[in-house]
Amino acid sequence: MSVAEILGKPLCTLAFCWRLERRDGVTMGLTSHDRDLTVDHVRYRAAPGMMPSAIRSGITAEGADMDVEGALTSDAISEDDLMAGRWDGAALEVRLTEWEEPGALWLLLARGEIGAVGRRGGAFTAELLGATNALRSAVVPSTSADCRARLGDRQCRVDMAGRRRIVVVSGIEDGVAQVEGLTAGAYAFGTLRWLTGGNGGVVQAVTDNETDRATLADPPPFVVEAGTLALLTEGCDRQLATCAARFGNVVNFRGEPYLPGTDLLTRYPGA
Repeated sequence: MSVAEILGKPLCTLAFCWRLERRDGVTMGLTSHDRDLTVDHVRYRAAPGMMPSAIRSGITAEGADMDVEGALTSDAISEDDLMAGRWDGAALEVRLTEWEEPGALWLLLARGEIGAVGRRGGAFTAELLGATNALRSAVVPSTSADCRARLGDRQCRVDMAGRRRIVVVSGIEDGVAQVEGLTAGAYAFGTLRWLTGGNGGVVQAVTDNETDRATLADPPPFVVEAGTLALLTEGCDRQLATCAARFGNVVNFRGEPYLPGTDLLTRYPGA
């Protein structure tokens, strides 16, 4: 039966289904129906509080493709996970199906990733960023004295093998993680990804490090117990001197350190 025939029936038994996949690999299925549905071996758990806004289609790139509203539940989407940023950037698909025959109708309504997440009382709202979001980005990069690449990406091309290591965090205080055996400064501007404990999957920025500690940009959202494992990834300050001396990668430096800036117009003899 075609989609038009299903939607044209005198009585439709329709339900929304959401498939969410976080950046740490955790995947979850939710449905607006009052009982769980299974489609393609994925269980969509009943979440009657989940509702999408009107889905707009058109040729403009203004605004989000849609918003999702739902109730905060401990076994589905918890307030703690939202506040910890675990759902930021998660891939999301919204589909329409018939709850009498799950999967017989599997109409894709929207696809994208989770953008801004808000909280109000016992509910949350999440913005879905679709394909049109890419049209808002700059067509060409702006010039900059600093490198625009990220260490190890396709533009930088630095081999990251050996620049990541799993460490044991013996404790943390005021955003400073106690870690032994580090090279001073190597992980500044890098990242720390928690592998175990209550913060598992959360990625945090590292501002600096010494041989026995790493300073995080923000304290972890949850308590860190002694012996917690984390993945430390080296960083770069994106300066030409660092690129040359530490990485020997000037050929791939994505910046213009010698290009005169706008301050050239304000210079005068003797300045």
